[in-house]
Amino acid sequence: MLVGKRVTLRALTEADLPRLTEFKNDIEFELLGGGDPPRPRTLTLVQQFFDEQAKDKDSPNFAIEVDGLFIGDCGLHNVNRRDGTAEVGIGIGDRAYWGRGYGREALALLVDYGFRMQNLRKLWLEVHGSNKRAIRSYRAVGFVEEGRQREQTWSGGRYEDTVLMGLFRSDFEGS
Repeated sequence: MLVGKRVTLRALTEADLPRLTEFKNDIEFELLGGGDPPRPRTLTLVQQFFDEQAKDKDSPNFAIEVDGLFIGDCGLHNVNRRDGTAEVGIGIGDRAYWGRGYGREALALLVDYGFRMQNLRKLWLEVHGSNKRAIRSYRAVGFVEEGRQREQTWSGGRYEDTVLMGLFRSDFEGS
């Protein structure tokens, strides 16, 4: 559906769920993200989450694909049509694709989709302060730090800062 130089964002399908379940059970991958503490996830739990997400027409989710291989997922969440805002979520679950620019390209495609196709005016996200690779990627696309909640999240046996980042459409289009 959305095609970049190396990355395609397409609909997440049931065929992706076994691999997504692998990603969701990778403790290192799960500790990079925010939200709930990592826990074992069965294919059934991932299927239930997929089914719930499929019902939410305002929160599009995409599979991230490289050379025909599903490597992760991304989407827009907590979409607020009145305010024109949405939260961005992204995860490259396949470690072979970490640190090689695929997440950055997928994020740029998602951001462009949010602004041009969904007519949003601002996108935002939360990230662990220790996730330097993700923060570099977000900054490269244009996100700026808007705040920091110190020692906000318990993750991997310690408290982590939560960094709040945002990007306005006008700043993205001007880059």
